[in-house]
This record gives sequence, structure tokens and C-alpha cells, in this order.
Amino acid sequence: MSKKKILIVGGTGYLGQHLLQSYNSNQTSQSHSHDLALAFTYHSTPLPQPLLDAFPDSQSFHVDLKSGIGFETISNAFGQPDVVVNCAAISVPRACETDPASAHAINVPSSLVKWLQSFKQTVLFSSISPQIRVNLSNRDQYIAKEEDIAIPLNVYGKTKVEAEKFISENCPNFAILRSSIIYGPQTLSPVPKSLPIQWIDGALSKRETLEFFHDEFRCPIYVKDLVTVILGLTSQWLSEGKQMQLLLNAGGPDRVSRVQIAEAVAQFRGYDTSLIKPVSASSVDRGVKSPADISMDITRLVQTLNINPVSFKDGVKLTLTTEAKR
Repeated sequence: MSKKKILIVGGTGYLGQHLLQSYNSNQTSQSHSHDLALAFTYHSTPLPQPLLDAFPDSQSFHVDLKSGIGFETISNAFGQPDVVVNCAAISVPRACETDPASAHAINVPSSLVKWLQSFKQTVLFSSISPQIRVNLSNRDQYIAKEEDIAIPLNVYGKTKVEAEKFISENCPNFAILRSSIIYGPQTLSPVPKSLPIQWIDGALSKRETLEFFHDEFRCPIYVKDLVTVILGLTSQWLSEGKQMQLLLNAGGPDRVSRVQIAEAVAQFRGYDTSLIKPVSASSVDRGVKSPADISMDITRLVQTLNINPVSFKDGVKLTLTTEAKR
């Protein structure tokens, strides 16, 4: 039986590395019902040596998502993928405001989708952090469902809304995962961006006084839970091969403010919570508009995959316990 081929676009990023590790672990432990061949794309060069050492059997391909250069090489050397997971994005809202053309070219995966249109029976999983608010005029609690009307407030949000539209109109098989803040342990090859839990932990350990927004709410998802979602969808597709067209909120089960995020770290570590100073989001000019509340209703996610993401407090504990073992 030929191997099923998995391609991770943006495999050197935070989610991409965790996916590579989990796909590889499932393969090694034979806990997956299919024999897998793994490949990933990258943009920055050279590739980190820890990645090359950790995944010697995975093929890596340099791809420019703006131009699409590199996809033909994948076709020739790796072949048609059965599953493509798109993790690539310009995810810093301020960077999107500064260079909207690049944000559009990367976040709306037109070159990737155009390449996939040359294949049959390939499914695209795309993780999209929407940074949007929704129209909830008839609902008391501000928790977004998938069918709510998205209202992007910044360039980043606009590119993500357009990405959803583009994928749904041009891909016969897809699952769009609207992910919230993704947190968890550091990757095998440390990513350059600051990880939220680790940054808060480091600052509070030095007894630094920090300001956090008390009126900005998110539903952070533990990275291993998001990986479990993607692996579950992969298994469904490879086992059944039925048409898949899904839009799922992929957040954690808890709606927390930035203050509550910091307090969870402090409480687990035993830090002085008086170091955490609540402020209003409106008091800080971040150079870009940001929605105050993008809480998520994850009922559809839980029902579709029969999973229960860990609570935020448990996720913080898992994150910091894992980091302590490194």
C-alpha cells in the first residue's frame, strides 16, 4: 500500500513544528492507521539544524507563497499530497498594517490553492486566526458562532475573511479552523516570536510590574489540542475520503481577559498577583485597531471531533511543566 502524503505549509513555524512532531510521533508509534510520508515548506533559509535532525525522513521544500515558486518542485519530488495543512501567515496585525500587499499575498493562499486545483482528492486544512468581531446585536453574551457575520477591524482581519471566502469558493475539500491565541510549550527549534505564557512567566519571575487589558477577551487554545483537531480531521479524510467542507471555531473552552491570562500564570507559579495591573485596551495605542472580544462558541468543534480541549488553567500548567523539563 502506498503511503499517504501529508504536506505542512509553513512547517518551521510554531504550529507547523508541533504538527510535524505529532505526525512523526504517530507514525513512529504506529498509532496511526495509515503509513504516512511527511513534507513541509519553509521560506527563511537556512533551515534550522534541530528540525533537520528531528525529522530526517521528512522532505523539505523552499516555497515563495507570493509567487508560488517552489510548488512545482513539490509535485516532481514529493507528488500529489493527500492532505495539505496551511500554517503560513503574517500574523502580527501591526506588520499587516505596515505592508498590506504582503499580508494579502501570504494570508490569502491564492498560489497554494491554484496549485492544489491541479489535483483531485486533496483536502486543505487551514488555520486562520480571524482577529474579527461579529454582528451579535441579538445576543446577550459576546461569543461568536461560525455562522455569525464577520466584521474585520484591521488589515489582518480583512485578509483572513478574504482567505476564508477564497478557500471556500475554490477548494472542493477543506476545513477552515478559526483558531484563537495558540499557546503551549516551545518548539524543537525555538521560534523567534515571543510565546505568551513563557513571556508572562519570565517577566513575573523578575518581579516586574506589568499592565494587562481587563476588557479584551479571547479563548486561547492549547497547541496540542489544535494539533489533535488537525490529526483527527486527517484521520477522517484518509479513512473515509468523503467530501469535506468545514468551518470550525478552534478555541479553548474558557473566555479569559488578558488580566486573567496573566493571573493564571501567577497563580500556578505562586507569583505576587499585585504585579499585574489591569488597564483598559483603549488606554494604549498599539498602532492598529483590535477587537475587544473574539470569544468563540466551540460546540461544533466538540461535536464534530468528539474532543474536549483542556481548560486554560490546565493548559498553563501543562505548558510550564513541559518547559521545566527542557
